[in-house]
Amino acid sequence: MSVILSASVIRVRDGLPLSASTDYEQSTGMQECRKYFKALSRKLAQLPDRCTLKTGHYNINFISSLGVSYMMLCTENYPNVLAFSFLDELQKEFITTYNMMKTNTAVRPYCFIEFDNFIQRTKQRYNNPRSLSTKINLSDMQMEIKLRPPYQIPMCELGSANGVTSAFSVDYKGAGKISSAHQRLEPATLSGIVAFILSLLCGALNLIRGFHAIESLLQSDGEDFNYIIAFFLGTAACLYQCYLLVYYTGWRNVKSFLTFGLICLCNMYLYELRNLWQLFFHVTVGAFVTLQIWLRQAQGKAPDYDV
Repeated sequence: MSVILSASVIRVRDGLPLSASTDYEQSTGMQECRKYFKALSRKLAQLPDRCTLKTGHYNINFISSLGVSYMMLCTENYPNVLAFSFLDELQKEFITTYNMMKTNTAVRPYCFIEFDNFIQRTKQRYNNPRSLSTKINLSDMQMEIKLRPPYQIPMCELGSANGVTSAFSVDYKGAGKISSAHQRLEPATLSGIVAFILSLLCGALNLIRGFHAIESLLQSDGEDFNYIIAFFLGTAACLYQCYLLVYYTGWRNVKSFLTFGLICLCNMYLYELRNLWQLFFHVTVGAFVTLQIWLRQAQGKAPDYDV
């Protein structure tokens, strides 16, 4: 029997699953195909926008557009023209329903899980070709596939799902051992961007006040040299918070709390030179940036495509 078994919507740049249909079949073949789904999702950015992977009794087809990939699993004898017409419908509906800003800033897996309702309805239609043939025109898709056939991904690029090594699989086994200096963080959110700008602003204000303190010291106005140190330490702390917000390092959360503590100490020492509103602003921004650093964690392993 030729049927569509499941489908997923995945972000291309990092393999984040945005939505997926529910899988009811738990056979060994389906379990292996989920592993292929996971491996392919990590490689989407390096693959053509229309591909097919044949895995024995099942085929995995996908198309990619505007940073989002639409992937489906079907039996080996399911017609190609129907498979890619199905994916084309998913693509059109998803683009119409969600704007690019939402998909680019999504941080949680399956945050558009409600799209599963459309996937299930469309899958039922395509699994009943008699009722389907009167509703869609496949001639355009047939011509498109004939002129630009999907790229056939060789199985040797993947290795076997149970871990036999190959050029492709070794690449992703090694990816799990990437040093912390090269580990990627989750995509930046709007609040994270605001925190970054505010931290830069506080650093710039400290830097300007530090130069003014140096100028006063040179003019022998009795300026305390320790004030200069406090201003420049505050500047360094703000800039380091910006660094922690953008890059992953070891003990990142601990460093962020220690940096926030340094900001508080500097402002306590500068109490006589700043009014309460200025102190409140600098300490609040430091706390806000520390929270954003804590919330923006490193990307974990690509999740299995089960709902």
